[in-house]
Amino acid sequence: MEKLSSEDSHRKAHSLSHGGKMVLFTCKRDPAVDGSERSGLTFRSFYFEREGNAFLKATGGAASISRKLSVHVDIVTCKCAVDVQKRVKTPSILVTKKSEKGASFQYSLFTLSSSHQLEPRIEFKLPYQMKGKVCILQGPTVLWSHHNSVLYTSPLAEGVRKIPIQTPRWVFGELPIHKGQLFALGLSEPLSINQPPTIGYFLEDGQVFDGSLILPHPYICITQCMQVLTADRVDDVLRCAVIAATSKQQLVLFENGMVKDTCELPFEQAEDIQTVDTGRNGCLFVVFFKPGHVCAVWKETLQIASCWSDVSSVHVDDFLGCGTEQMLLLFRNQGLSREPLEKFLITDLCGISYSCGQGSEAPKTSPPQENSLLTLQALESRLQSGLIVLQELEREVRVKDRVLQQSIQVLTEMLSGRETVLSQPEQEGLVALWDGDEEFNDETLDDKMHETPVLSSKPKIDKLWHRITEDQLVVGLILTAESSIPVSGVSLSLLTEPGQSSMPEVIQTQSQVFWLPARSPSTPTLSSSSPAAKRSKQHIASNDLKACRLAVTAATKLAPLLTSGCVKCHAMLHYMEKSETSFPGSSPTTAALHCGEVSVDIRDLRQNPLLQTPHIKTDEVREDLLSLLTVLDHWVLHIDSPDYSLGDIDDWIQRRQGFKKIEVSPEYLLLFSPGPSAPMLLRWNQINPFQGNLSIHSSQLQMLQFLDSMLTYLPDSCFVQPVKCTRSQSTAQEFASALEKEVLSLREGLSSLLCGKDEEERNKGGTGQGEVPKPGSTEELIRCTREVWQQNVERSRARLSPLVDAGKYREIIQSISKVKMDADLAAVRQTQMTLIS
Repeated sequence: MEKLSSEDSHRKAHSLSHGGKMVLFTCKRDPAVDGSERSGLTFRSFYFEREGNAFLKATGGAASISRKLSVHVDIVTCKCAVDVQKRVKTPSILVTKKSEKGASFQYSLFTLSSSHQLEPRIEFKLPYQMKGKVCILQGPTVLWSHHNSVLYTSPLAEGVRKIPIQTPRWVFGELPIHKGQLFALGLSEPLSINQPPTIGYFLEDGQVFDGSLILPHPYICITQCMQVLTADRVDDVLRCAVIAATSKQQLVLFENGMVKDTCELPFEQAEDIQTVDTGRNGCLFVVFFKPGHVCAVWKETLQIASCWSDVSSVHVDDFLGCGTEQMLLLFRNQGLSREPLEKFLITDLCGISYSCGQGSEAPKTSPPQENSLLTLQALESRLQSGLIVLQELEREVRVKDRVLQQSIQVLTEMLSGRETVLSQPEQEGLVALWDGDEEFNDETLDDKMHETPVLSSKPKIDKLWHRITEDQLVVGLILTAESSIPVSGVSLSLLTEPGQSSMPEVIQTQSQVFWLPARSPSTPTLSSSSPAAKRSKQHIASNDLKACRLAVTAATKLAPLLTSGCVKCHAMLHYMEKSETSFPGSSPTTAALHCGEVSVDIRDLRQNPLLQTPHIKTDEVREDLLSLLTVLDHWVLHIDSPDYSLGDIDDWIQRRQGFKKIEVSPEYLLLFSPGPSAPMLLRWNQINPFQGNLSIHSSQLQMLQFLDSMLTYLPDSCFVQPVKCTRSQSTAQEFASALEKEVLSLREGLSSLLCGKDEEERNKGGTGQGEVPKPGSTEELIRCTREVWQQNVERSRARLSPLVDAGKYREIIQSISKVKMDADLAAVRQTQMTLIS
């Protein structure tokens, strides 16, 4: 690794992390081409190499700031902030230039682009020097305080702006929502009666709000640093969770402006708070203190995890590229000629630990590899399963103890001559063995059947339900998690009640298959004294595909079924089963299972609870959601934005008026307005920061209206392409194309036939008006005029009822018949899809 020169080491290097790399910024003077010196801003990025346990240089660059020797250049602060124009997070660094007189201070904000170039974004002058805390937030926006006022500037602000509120104490922050992110909190004047005690000010729109929704009034004066964890607007009311470090050596967790939990910090003068997401092991709060101390606190319990001293800076990123975050602690160097990244520690306090230059503190453990992580997950699942089995064994032991106690009590009562009252065997979870020999033989037969391999496994039915959605009847079937059948061969059909004839009739339906998460089994409760990293692992890996339940639905038109006041239908499940005794490579056989019957009474129709209360988590709401997914048309749109990221598409969809999140499936958003319009379901799946798929379940008109409003929000460089449409839509397009082809063939064939007849008449060279001979007398003139008029009459009659060639007419009729046959086939397919849907 290259070393810093002695001149560079005298200037403090500012560092930040971005994309798993460390970036160092320094200001130095370089000799120019003309022999003079110029001040410049240089940067170098480093990546961590596991094998060498060191940071290696990746890229570097520089930007010229000033050519004057009398100008002193220095770095104020640097931080990664979101660039709202490019919609990406970029490193930003604020540099100041001041002359020897010190009359004015020139400030410049640079951003590091993806092409590793320092680009100037903001330049402004101040008659004073920034003192105290200077923040770089989204925009990038620079905020600072001066004489009880807050000033800020950004590329969109067009100069330095000032908040029209003055207070001696200010706290800056950023909300993780799209609109109104940047805010400043201050204390209200004592004489202001109409204002709240804590004033909040949004920089984007200049709106004043009640700051106590973020921090209570008593904590404004003692808050040293803070971070907003979550934020949302519910009925125009701000709901947020905030973590803050106070001057009273406390780390306080606030929810909606109320104190939720506190933790006593071991050091004073907190300067910054960062969050470390370690994945399955939970989250950590890392607090950096001005004297060079660092403290890590578990987020779930607010218990101190570890502390360090003599630290120059701390950074949070995925330095190892393993998918989770770690914290990098850079320790202060004793010598001036040493590299800043030569004495460090990378850890997540959950098994990952890399250190260098720590003397006796060697690396504790290596980060687990991918295979090790998979092994740990498998062992954890086996441990949870073993705990469940242990609970079942303990339950059986308790039952046996109760049976023994009852047996002793029965014997005692029999010897005493008292009447004995026995409890039912089913109440104790036992099987009676004295009810008869026939039942005993059945139990023995069942035991023998369990000892032999099962030839075929039938799916187990969990629930059968039905809904009336729009003008269709939807019948659904939910299978248990133990049912292992291939999804490709599963369908549901409906049969009518057998009437006068002995055979029931099959109802034309459209069947679909959905995956549902399995109901989580009863998990053991771990002790509260366990570490937080262990308590966060209480969930069982039931989200695996093997533990999911299968839901099958069938939809049919309701009007043809309502021939009477009550309708009864039988549900038949069709699936593919493969016997264990079959030969390898043999194809599975189809099987059918009667799942029960549904009775629909039109007088008992009710509204779907999903449309009324989508925020509840019940089986009825999940069934309503499946009904809507079955009935509504489905489109999938692929959105590609090569120039701008799509990170705010989800927020834009949720901000639309009327959209509500469905709690049973949070990935779906529901738009329901009372009236004739049908409900609308949306699901946004972001593939990467620049690509994503948008699933729309609605009518075609609603889809077009929503797509039109979304196109006005997306950048002009975005590409929107349909990936999937409904079957009825594809057949309708095919039918329309066939009809259009039929009309075009008929028009072109008749035109060619009539044009050919006119051409034939011209080739014959008949006498026309230009071939009238010059008359010699009045009688000849009248005769010639009469002949020309007679020819025109005959020609007009020929055009009205032309005589065409038989061979050409036969060819045209054959081609038109072929096109018409294709149109008839498309019409048949469209009719079938209409009847099914």
